[in-house]
Amino acid sequence: MKYSKLGSSGLSVSRVCLGTMTWGVQNTQEDANEQIEYALSRGVNFMDTAEMYAVPPSPETYGKTETIIGNWLGANPSRRGEVILATKIAGVGLPWIRDGGEITGEAIIKAIDDSLARLQTNYIDLYQLHWPNRESPHFSKHHPNMVNFTSVDTAAHSAQMLEILQALDASVKAGKIRHFGLSDDSPWGINEYIRLSEEHNLTRVTSIQNEFSLLHTKDWPYLIENCVHADVAYLPWSALAAGALSGKYIDGSRPEGSRWTMEQRNWLFRDNDVTNDAVKEYKALAEKNGITTAQLALAWCDQVDGVTSTIIGATTMAQLKEDIDAFDLELSDELKADIAAIHRKYPVPF
Repeated sequence: MKYSKLGSSGLSVSRVCLGTMTWGVQNTQEDANEQIEYALSRGVNFMDTAEMYAVPPSPETYGKTETIIGNWLGANPSRRGEVILATKIAGVGLPWIRDGGEITGEAIIKAIDDSLARLQTNYIDLYQLHWPNRESPHFSKHHPNMVNFTSVDTAAHSAQMLEILQALDASVKAGKIRHFGLSDDSPWGINEYIRLSEEHNLTRVTSIQNEFSLLHTKDWPYLIENCVHADVAYLPWSALAAGALSGKYIDGSRPEGSRWTMEQRNWLFRDNDVTNDAVKEYKALAEKNGITTAQLALAWCDQVDGVTSTIIGATTMAQLKEDIDAFDLELSDELKADIAAIHRKYPVPF
């Protein structure tokens, strides 16, 4: 396993981050325990979750994934130091979480305490804002004019961000969290948090996790360049485009129990004819080179300049082993050129 520095934190994290959002719906406690043990045995030391998990999110599944992780930690207290644990506070829009309200300083303090209780730990290594209070260009809202930037009250959002930073800083000083990160945010969000932290001598943003894959490369190059020069770790999520890049959904296939057979909070926006055509070509290329489509996609993501650690998720042990094995692959220059040729044909499938 290879490791990278997590932004300005000084922490060393595995190039593979174990995502956990299926634990509590598609996976049981026993499944999760097996995944954790296997990932640790392969050198994975980085695990990502969120208070709103499991998915699909609902009042019934809220907090379930953190509770499952907490059960493992509670049964293995001496092993807490083996895991760099990341979780997230949910943003506006989920009525069963703080009445769907925005992230505030007060919400930060309460949410951290609630996550600590579910996780059965007294500190969180990386505490992330799941999405900003303002609307951001994610979840297929990155096309021109799908988000109205000019209607945003910049001063009001900056003031909110300062309040959030102050609560995060207090939590760092209290020893409840070690570092904080962003998710589903933008270069302005990164840089405004950095500006505020420097101006007010508060804790500094360590990382950002955004959707990034062969089918969704909107963060390259501008946001990723920003991360590199600002010493902010870049953590791709959905590197398989919600499973599309496994090839299992080609031509409308829906394997029993798979994610695309379930209700989706953000609808199946990745499911269209262009995505289908692109995945078919990536699958043929992968098979020609003796690897799986998922391994092609994950190995490609890992070698992108500026990527720190890629978040993976699996519902079966076979999938988890296949995914982790991908990070041992070295893509040849010829294969990278072939991938690039397909990407140029399908630069923005969704």
